[in-house]
Amino acid sequence: MTMGRKFRVLVCAYACVRDVGSARPGGGDLMAWQFIRNLGRGHRLWVLTAAQNRAAIESALQKEPLPDVTFEYVSLPRFFDPLLRVQGLLQFYAYLWQWRAYFVARRLHQRIGFDLFHHLTYENDWMASIIGALLPVPYLRGPGGGAHRIPAGFLAEFSFLQRLAEKRREYGQWLFRHDPFFVLGQSRAKALIVCNQEAWDAVPRRWRQKTQVMTVNGVAAEFLQASATTAATSGRFQVLSAGRLIRLKAFDLAIRAFKMFSSRIPDTDLTIVGDGPDLPRLRDLVDRLDLQQQVRFEEWVPREALLKKMRRCDVFLFTSLRDGGGLVVVEAMASGKPVICLDLAGPGFHVTPECGIKIPPRSPEEAVQLTARALERLHQDGELRVQMGRSARQRAEQVYTWDHLGDQLAHIYEGVLRASSPVA
Repeated sequence: MTMGRKFRVLVCAYACVRDVGSARPGGGDLMAWQFIRNLGRGHRLWVLTAAQNRAAIESALQKEPLPDVTFEYVSLPRFFDPLLRVQGLLQFYAYLWQWRAYFVARRLHQRIGFDLFHHLTYENDWMASIIGALLPVPYLRGPGGGAHRIPAGFLAEFSFLQRLAEKRREYGQWLFRHDPFFVLGQSRAKALIVCNQEAWDAVPRRWRQKTQVMTVNGVAAEFLQASATTAATSGRFQVLSAGRLIRLKAFDLAIRAFKMFSSRIPDTDLTIVGDGPDLPRLRDLVDRLDLQQQVRFEEWVPREALLKKMRRCDVFLFTSLRDGGGLVVVEAMASGKPVICLDLAGPGFHVTPECGIKIPPRSPEEAVQLTARALERLHQDGELRVQMGRSARQRAEQVYTWDHLGDQLAHIYEGVLRASSPVA
């Protein structure tokens, strides 16, 4: 921080967890923790977060105290708890939670007098920030996203219920974006930070001048240090993919592309790391394509173990159809691996032509063919593969370290505070 004194900053971070043991924290949870950790070095932070995060946060604070950060745990009455167990209602719970958080924020502001309010998570760019709309404090939100959609050409392969769920998501976002408190908050905000091109495109023109793009994903310096050397592979060409095994992640597309690729180049393997309800369907697809000897499914592993798997692979393949962040792509880049992904949302934002191959998402059939060709190209051109991996790691070092992203966000803080203060 370059400012002369520590400012009093209120942060709303409904989701905020550094680690939850062997399970993998969500991208928003990890982002919130890392930004709070970095910003707490230059400012005095009060963080409103969900009460269910208390155990994980207090455990993390025992390992790494944050002396200038105070966590305030906010909860709704327990009769709202069933909403937490229904995926489609979780966002509604978070919206109601924000109202409870607002009254806590108002009491804190009367006692402390905040210089700045930052809505950090939920990072959805379509949900109102109640505190941002109502608390009389300079306000910024983000980085966030949510405007990304599954391309229409791919939805035809989804079931009726899955297509219905996507429509419900789309209409729900439309309603939230027309919430008067959303409009008021967006109008009051001094800065809006979005995390991908689709989120930028969704910002109305009247708010574009105060909008900027910034990733929600990063890697720690120790992650980069641990992945500094490239591990030797088995001799067979190793393709790795990872993520939650759900329909919108489109692992079936990856498997179909791998079948086309491996039919021409059989001395190769695909490993898919992850858990989820789509596993039986994906196993059936592997059986139908007669890929049992080349495609392996492995359960989700802690980040350190996934890093080792990334270091041993030749290419990281990520075919998600709707992923605003795509943390695993950044981790693969930090591991020095070229990435093949669809040119969509977070992954499309992270991967440049120098560090991977992006597939235009026009149709499933074309995407399968182009992905297979990309795999073949990287298999045949070892020099290109090494150069892309080197460029991917360089981009991760220059753009995606949490320290760098924390400095970038601190600079935005400075601009908002400077513009809001009549006194230099």
